[in-house]
Amino acid sequence: MNIKSLLIGSAAAFAAVSGAQAADAIVAAEPEPMEYVRVCDAFGTGFFYIPGTETCLKIGGFVRFQTSFDKGIGGDSSVAETGESDWDAFTLIDINFDARNDTELGTLRSFVNLEYAADNDVNSDGNFDIDEAYIELGGFKVGFFYSWWDSGINGETDKHGNVTEFNSIAYNYDGGTWRAGISLDEIEATAATSGRDLDRVTHNDLGVAGTVGFSLGGVNFDLLGGYDNAAEEGAIRGILSADLGPGTLQVLGVWSSDPNAYWNTSEWSAAASYAFKATEKLTITPAVQYFGDVRVGTVYTSDDQWRVGLTVGYEIVSGLNFLGTVNYNNVDSDVAARDRDFTTGFLRLQRNF
Repeated sequence: MNIKSLLIGSAAAFAAVSGAQAADAIVAAEPEPMEYVRVCDAFGTGFFYIPGTETCLKIGGFVRFQTSFDKGIGGDSSVAETGESDWDAFTLIDINFDARNDTELGTLRSFVNLEYAADNDVNSDGNFDIDEAYIELGGFKVGFFYSWWDSGINGETDKHGNVTEFNSIAYNYDGGTWRAGISLDEIEATAATSGRDLDRVTHNDLGVAGTVGFSLGGVNFDLLGGYDNAAEEGAIRGILSADLGPGTLQVLGVWSSDPNAYWNTSEWSAAASYAFKATEKLTITPAVQYFGDVRVGTVYTSDDQWRVGLTVGYEIVSGLNFLGTVNYNNVDSDVAARDRDFTTGFLRLQRNF
């Protein structure tokens, strides 16, 4: 009797528990709300918020097709003819990522620009390149980026610097009318970059560059200087720009104490260009440059060179542009082998996005 009562009680308890579990409703988890991409207008057009963050990101770049002619001939008498083909076509892909967000110290920015040049896939001579990669905050900038020596005058005729990209630490001040900056640059010195024989083929050294400039109305002036510690030489350059009539007139002057990483083409040079805005879509830029005491090898000589050119830019449709240039060069030298003239240029089609 006691055993029978125990079995009945156990069965009843089991049934009660099973019934309670069966009565529980199956509740499906509610889906997480979808976060759509939001436009970020704090830093200009094209930025959007990275989902889940307050960081704004912009993706841009271009695809370029270009045919250059007289590629095997250098732009100055210090570069000899190489015997290469007198024309070359290539395609360049450029993609950049620009990330920014506000902080208590100002805008924090990181920028990465990647390039890949497809020249001839059969010979596998395409070239991948980190064009720029840097961090900016509160006027300070660190990383691998173009220096002030990369900026020149309008058109594609002038030569305005030697090495123009460094791993650098820089500070920029922009006060509107006045601006200034200073950078400490890593110079990977070779005989080619510094213009002198070094103890080793390549070694790391330091360079210092500084700039000051102003903008007033349609007039801009920038003065730039650099000292290459590897070569123990320096260079100085000035660019004046002024809106004049339907275009912009620019003049450039540069001088160096001897060949160095910042400037090593000639002891001095002067250039001028006028960007004539013919229509909203068409810009025509004639330009000229003179090189005094051109470098040959690692030293400046008594050779002189002048160059005159014309650049035409045209916006075919929004985002698609044509650019073409042709430059005639003449080298005057007491050495017959260096006394010559040649023509260089390119035709370019570029789709920006």
